[in-house]
Amino acid sequence: MTVLRIKLFATLRDRAGQNVAEVETPVPTTMQEVLTALAEQYPGLKESLPAALIAVNKQFALPDSVVHEQDEIALFPPVSGGAAELSYPTYFAITENDLDIASIQKQLVGPDVGAIVSFNGFVRGQTERDTLPPQTIYLEYEAYSSMAEEKMAQIAREIWQRWPAVRGVAIVQRIGRLDVGDVTTFVACATGHRDQGGFEAARYGIDRLKEIVPVWKKEIGPDGSEWMEGSYRPSMADNE
Repeated sequence: MTVLRIKLFATLRDRAGQNVAEVETPVPTTMQEVLTALAEQYPGLKESLPAALIAVNKQFALPDSVVHEQDEIALFPPVSGGAAELSYPTYFAITENDLDIASIQKQLVGPDVGAIVSFNGFVRGQTERDTLPPQTIYLEYEAYSSMAEEKMAQIAREIWQRWPAVRGVAIVQRIGRLDVGDVTTFVACATGHRDQGGFEAARYGIDRLKEIVPVWKKEIGPDGSEWMEGSYRPSMADNE
């Protein structure tokens, strides 16, 4: 028997009342056995586990995936919103700091770059979704940072497969408390010319970030708060 430590994020962390859960189990074992043990030892997690996403060693996993004693295991809700060498300039970051966008873009510039297309996300003060406060005072973002940056690199590789003319990719997600008007996300793609896929690649980058990069946000209003969870469920095909 050995003790497995499971990292918990967002709603799962809140419901367990701690960042890391521990279960004693024989190894190797399957994630389904781990989930069963978690439900028994942490009753507050039981209703969240069927919808939880699983990561083993920073790759998406399934309930029948086998885990070993030294594996890094994490559980988290659907995202709101292997590292081969990268071909061109990149910038990936999970940060609590303000963004110097001009400085980030400068890292993508080279003699073959004539255009940079970027997307900036901001904190909105009004929310038009059921169950959420109609007014947002601020957002709280958190991330599984080490896995998140690996997934950002994966998105860049996916972009290059689809748009070979892209010469540089930047993806940044801010975490911590962000007030209305603050930048939350930044995605940029550099190309030689404006018609070489930069617009489409930047759109793909932000959409993909919302699917596979483990980042979550909590909406805080004057009368309460709510974690935002997405509907996309990554599969093994979302691993490289």
